[in-house]
Amino acid sequence: MELANYDQFPQSLPLIIEDDMFLYPFMIAPIFLSDEQNLNAVQEAMDNNKLVIVAVSHPGSEGKRGLDGFYNIGVIGNIMRKITLPDGRVKILFQGLAKGIIGDVTKPSPVSVMTNLLKEEPYDKLKIDATIAILKDNVEQFAKVNKQFPTDLITTINENEDPIRIADLISSVLKLSKEDAYKLFKETNVEKRLISLIDHLKKEVHAIRLQKDVAKQVNSKIEKTNQDYFIKQQIKELQSQLGENGSNDQEIEKYRKSLKNIKKDISKDGYKEINKQIDKLSRMHPDSPDASTLQTYVEQVLEIPFGKYSNKKISVSSVEKQLNKDHYSLKKPKERITEFFAVKQLLEQRGIKSGGTKGTVLCFVGPPGVGKTSLANSIAKALKRSLMRVALGGLDDVNELRGHRRTYVGAMPGRIVQGLITAKTMNPVIVLDEIDKVGRSNRGDPTSVMLEILDPEQNSEFRDLYLNFDIDLSSSIFVATANDLRGIPAPLRDRMEFIHVSSYTPSEKYHIAKDYLIPQELKKHGLKSKEIDISKSTIETIIEKFTREAGVRNLRRVFAKLFRKSVKIMIDDSSIKKVKINTKNLENFLDNPVFEIEETDKQPQIGITNGLAWTAVGGDLLKIEAIKIKGKGQLSLTGKMGDVMKESARISYSVVKVLIDNKKIQTPTENIYSTYDIHLHIPDGATPKDGPSAGITMAVTIASILSDKKVRADVAMTGELSLTGKVLPIGGLKEKLIAAYKAGVKTALIPSKNYKRDLKDIPDEVKSAINIISVSRIEEVLKESLV
Repeated sequence: MELANYDQFPQSLPLIIEDDMFLYPFMIAPIFLSDEQNLNAVQEAMDNNKLVIVAVSHPGSEGKRGLDGFYNIGVIGNIMRKITLPDGRVKILFQGLAKGIIGDVTKPSPVSVMTNLLKEEPYDKLKIDATIAILKDNVEQFAKVNKQFPTDLITTINENEDPIRIADLISSVLKLSKEDAYKLFKETNVEKRLISLIDHLKKEVHAIRLQKDVAKQVNSKIEKTNQDYFIKQQIKELQSQLGENGSNDQEIEKYRKSLKNIKKDISKDGYKEINKQIDKLSRMHPDSPDASTLQTYVEQVLEIPFGKYSNKKISVSSVEKQLNKDHYSLKKPKERITEFFAVKQLLEQRGIKSGGTKGTVLCFVGPPGVGKTSLANSIAKALKRSLMRVALGGLDDVNELRGHRRTYVGAMPGRIVQGLITAKTMNPVIVLDEIDKVGRSNRGDPTSVMLEILDPEQNSEFRDLYLNFDIDLSSSIFVATANDLRGIPAPLRDRMEFIHVSSYTPSEKYHIAKDYLIPQELKKHGLKSKEIDISKSTIETIIEKFTREAGVRNLRRVFAKLFRKSVKIMIDDSSIKKVKINTKNLENFLDNPVFEIEETDKQPQIGITNGLAWTAVGGDLLKIEAIKIKGKGQLSLTGKMGDVMKESARISYSVVKVLIDNKKIQTPTENIYSTYDIHLHIPDGATPKDGPSAGITMAVTIASILSDKKVRADVAMTGELSLTGKVLPIGGLKEKLIAAYKAGVKTALIPSKNYKRDLKDIPDEVKSAINIISVSRIEEVLKESLV
């Protein structure tokens, strides 16, 4: 009977689950059934003149009828005859017609399943004929060593021209495990199936011969009566000769298959190198010392996600939304980031592979804790890409980035390749953290590798020494962070675009604390917002007196400390449902206040001037002091000044001398500077200080000492001074003025060029609280600062 006599497929067929053997198309075989569901399936097929599908149960599921306890490919056929046996079982005569795929289960009892035909793949007849010839030779060899092999089957195989039928016939007589039998059964590629049969036949012939050899060896050593010992010796001998080599072959085959899967996504050199190492590994003895090293290499290389990319399209709106969700303020950095991705989105929409943003590397520069790394996190979230962080702080070994050559003990890939393996995609967002803190040593200069990584002309062919072939980094988005630009070599700076992330004002910190830090820390500590009562004035007090910093990292730690103690209070006393934190009981939760920025003095003094300084952790108020001592006009400097600052002090002294000579500064006596030595000091002597922007501050301090005039305590200043008395522009103005605002300064003197150029970037609350005066010459500075 043919399938053409029945309805078209797919269709719902009754399911019979067989425990013992696989049936094949064109086989007629008896099946004994006692399970209720199987009997119901037979009855349904007989009543409705339907086909049935016979599937085989999974190993360990024999006798059970779970919906997931059988293989999903079986044999479609009809029931030729049904006989009820005296013991209650039913015997059916089943005729197989074709292989079928089992789909969704539509009814629980009797079990019916949606079934479709399993279609064989087309094949090359000449190639199949050659393979069948080899198969027949192996069948004949198998028949010679296995007396139980049916001799008439060889005749049937020789007379048959259908390769699928030949494969079914041979499979039906081989004693295979269910797993191996199922792999052969479901294979739709005839060539692969025939080759697998050849492999099984060879193994069977080899195993039978080994058994005979082992039997001879064991029989010569033991008595025939000691059967238990004989069996153990057989198993031991077989395992020693077959087990190890078979396991190694399986590993090699797995590597070759993995390499084949990534062939289209890897360079020719890469494919050649990996294939070469797999071949080398296959020839090695598994216990060889080099085999373990080589196997580690192959496994690590095959873990690199070649061809795997995040296919999420770039959306400026999603980037902007994520940035606003995660960060308060930071208007300019946000604008620049969205502009960057706007160009990328346009290029992507127009199918342009390279353009204005190719190779552009954004570098966020600013003090610690202002949100540089979290900006990169937001970018990765918005783009739905993996985030890969490479910590560069203190890195002084070039091999940490480039990878170690495999000749070294403990060699491993560089951090970039390791990051790609962790990210599981080839286009992650790569954060190069603290790029200004990369060091140099006798092990090379890591910044030279960074040049290759960040250069769009080179990073498409980045060579890792461990891999020994090039990989493409051009699809990745690089984001760098730094505290101080001066720590980055000039060639590396040239490859990056810097986005300055400045210090936060107290008002900005309040909003960040209220909208971000407090909700996040409450969640981390398992608290609900109604369980903590913290007022606005308390938050402002914490910001002013406990966490005077550029960023908000320490502010987060303070809230974490508050909530830890609150949790302890609630645990100790279960009757307390709400903890109140206010300015009165704040000292019960926190230690003494911390003043990181020194406040200005209340009264004017001679020889003490408020300067404004920029540091890698934000702005600071820098007091410069001076005294005069009877002497010969020498200038001594203390306070761990750098060379640039020392030169600035000497310039300031010379400028003040000229002003005294020209009668622009009135002094108690003539030639006062030649009868006194000046000692200029910057407190906090253990901290290194350098830079030219303290020039006018030093000049005012020296002028105050020599003229016996007091310096206004509510004035702070910053500016570089030339020998002719001009006030030159400086950098870091925003951080300096925020520091002045925090220290209670009322008037700030800044260079006129900075006033015209940078004042728009200063927060409004700072501009409204401080009287900012532009100065272009030292005479103007002295007029505003001396009383």
